[in-house]
Amino acid sequence: MKEHQLDAIVTPNSDASSLLTTGGHPGIVVPAGFNEQGVPFGICFGGLQGYEPRLIEMAYEFEQATKVRKPPMFKP
Repeated sequence: MKEHQLDAIVTPNSDASSLLTTGGHPGIVVPAGFNEQGVPFGICFGGLQGYEPRLIEMAYEFEQATKVRKPPMFKP
């Protein structure tokens, strides 16, 4: 990441979260959309240690730009 001057890596769903946590790196997953059956999926932003504030900013900006988040609908 430093060599290519990246602020974050982005992966679909939470695929990279276990790799990030194993290395002690921060990650955040936010809603990214719904598949054809209406099942939600996310996007993971991961970074280097100390990048937490920037990851939160990026995740928030993504959520505000996409407006994908919907409240869950529970059926009793």
